[in-house]
Amino acid sequence: MLLEVKDIAVYYGKIAALKDISLEVDSGEIVALIGANGAGKTTTLKTISGLRPLSSGRVSFDGRDISRMPGHKRVVIGIGQAPEGRGIFPGMSVQENLLMGAYARKGSKDADLAEVYELFPRLAERKSQFGGTMSGGEQQMLAIGRALMAKPKVLLLDEPSMGLAPMLVNQIFSIISEINRRGTTVLLVEQNAAQALQLADRAYVLETGRVVKSAPAHDLLNDPQVQAAYLGGDLDTEMHNGEPTRP
Repeated sequence: MLLEVKDIAVYYGKIAALKDISLEVDSGEIVALIGANGAGKTTTLKTISGLRPLSSGRVSFDGRDISRMPGHKRVVIGIGQAPEGRGIFPGMSVQENLLMGAYARKGSKDADLAEVYELFPRLAERKSQFGGTMSGGEQQMLAIGRALMAKPKVLLLDEPSMGLAPMLVNQIFSIISEINRRGTTVLLVEQNAAQALQLADRAYVLETGRVVKSAPAHDLLNDPQVQAAYLGGDLDTEMHNGEPTRP
């Protein structure tokens, strides 16, 4: 098992944000976390990446307990994150932003830059442009590309489709699928539950800081309770007009 979260609890002051959450991500998978706003999805990712301390429980990565490991060391061992809100450096160029993602790595970064530019040709076209002058979709590409520069074994993606036009959403999800196809495991938090469940191998449903369902993504996609709570509307039109997201 590449990543295991076991019975973790996280508090903001006296308020429990996570209540004994457990989940697993195996190497090569895409695993999705879905749920309403405030369910604890982002806090789960921040706890895995070391940005939020846990009160109890355990986070293990590649067979190693990393529960007390600082966040910057988790990057070094293979946990990368593209955060909600993107978090790019607006006064730096695209290429400078990307190189910041590789700050903990030694040696030449040329091959890694070339791979990111292959995945995101728009970034290659604008590598000298300041990150803050780019569109929302371009900034999301930059945030994912910067995380990939750390050469992660698992990539944590927090709301990659937030605020994007439908055409760009499709493009971002297609790129996530390609990143996974090339060997990077993905843990995805996504409000667009229909697309997330189409893309993922397995998924967990969070409600008020707890895991209330876990199953193969296809099963959750066809679960009446999940459809009623998180999918809504005309499912066929919601899901890319019936086009699959995974190759």
